[in-house]
Amino acid sequence: MAGAGRPDRSATSGQPDERPTGPGRAPERTDARRGGTRRDDRPRGDQGNGGRWSAGGRGSARGGRPAMDRPRYAAYEAIAAVHRDDAFANLVLPAILREEGLFGRDAAFATELTYGTLRHLGTLDAILTAAAGREVQRIDPPVRDALRLGAYQLLHTRVPAHAAVSSTVDLVRAVGPGATGFANAVLREVAERDVDAWVEQLAPSLESDPIGHLALAYSHPQWVVRAFAEALGGDLGETTRLLIEDNERPPVHLCARPGRVDAVELADEVGGAPGAFSPYAVYLGGGAPGDLAAVVEGRAHVQDEGSQLVAAALTAAPLDGPDGRWLDLCAGPGGKAGLLGAIAAERDARLTAVEVAEHRSRLVAQATRGLPVTVLNVDGRTVGEDPKLPEQHFDRVLVDAPCTGLGSLRRRPESRWRRQPSDLSSLTRLQRELLGAALRAVRPGGVVAYVTCSPHIVETHVTVTEAARRSGVPVDFVDARPLLPAGMPGLGDGPTVQLWPHRHGTDAMFLAVLRRG
Repeated sequence: MAGAGRPDRSATSGQPDERPTGPGRAPERTDARRGGTRRDDRPRGDQGNGGRWSAGGRGSARGGRPAMDRPRYAAYEAIAAVHRDDAFANLVLPAILREEGLFGRDAAFATELTYGTLRHLGTLDAILTAAAGREVQRIDPPVRDALRLGAYQLLHTRVPAHAAVSSTVDLVRAVGPGATGFANAVLREVAERDVDAWVEQLAPSLESDPIGHLALAYSHPQWVVRAFAEALGGDLGETTRLLIEDNERPPVHLCARPGRVDAVELADEVGGAPGAFSPYAVYLGGGAPGDLAAVVEGRAHVQDEGSQLVAAALTAAPLDGPDGRWLDLCAGPGGKAGLLGAIAAERDARLTAVEVAEHRSRLVAQATRGLPVTVLNVDGRTVGEDPKLPEQHFDRVLVDAPCTGLGSLRRRPESRWRRQPSDLSSLTRLQRELLGAALRAVRPGGVVAYVTCSPHIVETHVTVTEAARRSGVPVDFVDARPLLPAGMPGLGDGPTVQLWPHRHGTDAMFLAVLRRG
């Protein structure tokens, strides 16, 4: 299409992973509050100027920086940190919001822009590539992230097109001087169609390439879509429903710690609602859960309902003989250990929580303070070598194994773009080793729960079957379905269980329960 709406393709571009240095780019320094970097000349602005940066910020460019919308700038900073520093949005965004003094509706808007842009990144990049007439990875990184933010507003929000374009151009004027005309033209091209029309133009045919079509239409890498479809038995309709759910904003789930508060009391206290399945779950409507008194006081913690269900299933498995020594072999950061510790306290049991990373072991200790939990900063694979982890000693063992995290993409959207199929080899080897260690640690007649936050068949059925086969000890699979609350739909044929966002409203947690003979 010719005319003023076409981008200026002579605009400066950088390589995908370069940090541009040129005019308008100030030296960067480490900022520990963000886990990344920030520019010393970022406009500070007046905190009371209606949500916009002042034009006269310190270190501003010639003639003063243009006013910028602070919630949008906060979202840009978070997105840029994710791509520039490999940061995690759930860690950097709260710090940015606090630093910028954003609360209430402004904080909610910044959060929506951040997570929405990251969720829809694949589709946005395909559209921006078409609109710009060049691969999006050839666009200068700061400009690229600003364009992603603008395109998300145009295609997925009710923000008026003129406001989305003008605010993004203001942002580009600050982070990528010289590219404002290019940005304006690209965004006007994006605004020519809605997202359905763009998908119809750019995606391969559903009939000829269903995986490629779903990947672009619902913004997931093709290998992830293929893994989901395989785990769902090839049902593309259900795969589509899962992809749609992955792109929805998930609710905050709280876990009411038994013995300290029950779910109904907690729901009344925080203005939430008891969960659909877990007896400990509370659905929170909004706000900052870390500021709740129940969380601060250790009566509750933030935890997806699916994680609650698989941890509690370990404690529900029938057991003959002693039942006082429990083990969490991969405990960081401590959510499942906190729930297990609270249940252990009610049942006169004691939990040993193992975490190999020192900083994560400190988080486990903090999460389990006041509970009958001993935290060990060791490698869980050293069962039988470490005197604190003797063989055939524990009655119940949880292996919440490191995995690709494909089951929590709605909560950690950047993970879908970081993980690669090549990650599976090292992860599944580690998973088998940890499950083998758990089977050595549990006593005859004791039970092991193997859990992953991934539905990938290689990380679930293949890993657990291979680890059991190689363990050298007699192992029987326990039907996990009766260990979950009665009436839960869609649990399959057993003996393992796969939870799903679109079926259960939880992360896609996998559970296998094994009894040592």
